[in-house]
Amino acid sequence: YGRLVPVPEERTRVMQDEEMVELSGRSLRFIDTPGHARHHFCVHDSLTNGWFSGDTFGLSYREFDTDQGAFMIPTTTPVQFDPDALKESIRRLLKVQPDYMYLTHFGRVENVQKLAGDMIDGIDALAGFGEQFDGDDARGEKIAAAITEWSLARLKAHGVSLPEEQCRDLLQADIRLNAAGIECWLDYRKR
Repeated sequence: YGRLVPVPEERTRVMQDEEMVELSGRSLRFIDTPGHARHHFCVHDSLTNGWFSGDTFGLSYREFDTDQGAFMIPTTTPVQFDPDALKESIRRLLKVQPDYMYLTHFGRVENVQKLAGDMIDGIDALAGFGEQFDGDDARGEKIAAAITEWSLARLKAHGVSLPEEQCRDLLQADIRLNAAGIECWLDYRKR
């Protein structure tokens, strides 16, 4: 990625929940959205009525778009996944009835209300896989396998016609990360 060059401290600003910045005719509103991570913020753009959602609103591969729209996957990556907080953060994003979500991974999605429901259902499903296999010696592998099968079934129902092996290849890294995040969450709950 090249060399990281620090930004001078006097050019930075630490934002608080609900703070705003005016920029080129638009208001950017920052809100605290824990769940993916405790430090996570999302930014609402008043001009487009869209959220820059980071990882709060999951990820969506353009290869999985169909006539039904985008296909969403929650991000439960390590180390601060909290399903209840993440679902509440998604609900908070919906309060402005946004037209778009600008995902870090990968691009803009529409039909936000439907996708939010998919995300909340997905968070429940992934957390459920963790609870199902908690205490099992092969917990991580079983969680990853369950996420894989769940994802493939959802892709099929979504009308994705790519070969299964290609779908598995595209999802593999995120499934491993999500399984690891669920394991971190399970371990954290035991403390």
